[in-house]
Amino acid sequence: MTQAERDAAYNNGAAVANSAELNAQRRAASAAHRAAHPGRLDIPYGEKPRQKWDFYPATDPQAPCLVFIHGGYWQMNGREDFAVLAAGVAAHGWSVAMPGYTLAPEASLRDIVDEIFAALNWLQANRATAGIFGTIILSGWSAGAHLAALAMAHPSVSAALLISGVYELGPIKETYLNAKLNLTGEEIASLSPLRLPVVQKPAVIAYGKEELPALADDSERLYAARVAAGAKSILVPVEGENHFTILHELSSPSGALTTQLLQLV
Repeated sequence: MTQAERDAAYNNGAAVANSAELNAQRRAASAAHRAAHPGRLDIPYGEKPRQKWDFYPATDPQAPCLVFIHGGYWQMNGREDFAVLAAGVAAHGWSVAMPGYTLAPEASLRDIVDEIFAALNWLQANRATAGIFGTIILSGWSAGAHLAALAMAHPSVSAALLISGVYELGPIKETYLNAKLNLTGEEIASLSPLRLPVVQKPAVIAYGKEELPALADDSERLYAARVAAGAKSILVPVEGENHFTILHELSSPSGALTTQLLQLV
């Protein structure tokens, strides 16, 4: 395989012709959602600029809470760009919480994983500040799904929805993405969910049927590994959706992914 072929295997933006338009639409909708729900935003869990939470608490503090980790190959985007995804489960009375994290190359992948665990530690200790006391369901998209797959081991998490994730890091080292990630052999071995013991909590593993084959294959393999280990798992290949449009199934109250979340509680 040539370098160009290795790069193309993980280049979601290039694979979806209107990806820039879809991202712009999501950011605009997210800015509007944040403006309409300004009460508990930008709450720090650490000292670095991106170590902050956005909380969208439900009227009932005991309602389930979706904790969503944003994607962007660990080097792009922010929690603010995905605020609109809170709308789906919020329509069903859920709380939603979105942590930020430092991006590569300022942070290594090990640092980023540690930040997600630190954010969950903070939430566990500061539920009154967040206004959230209900069951925590963890989710993430793309790189965020990778982080969620690791962080579902956190004791505060009851179950997970993993969307369009990367679960084996080995091939990433050989692509353009590694220019900022600078993955080490230790990180690949210890931070690839497909190389780790299965977390024995319920999980839904979703991907768009129009995903790049490498990402679809990772989802299929993670599902197979979990089933083999006896972990409660559901595989959801969403017909007609690609890496970006699949998020509509989470932002919509009647979306396929919103429906899966409601069944995880």
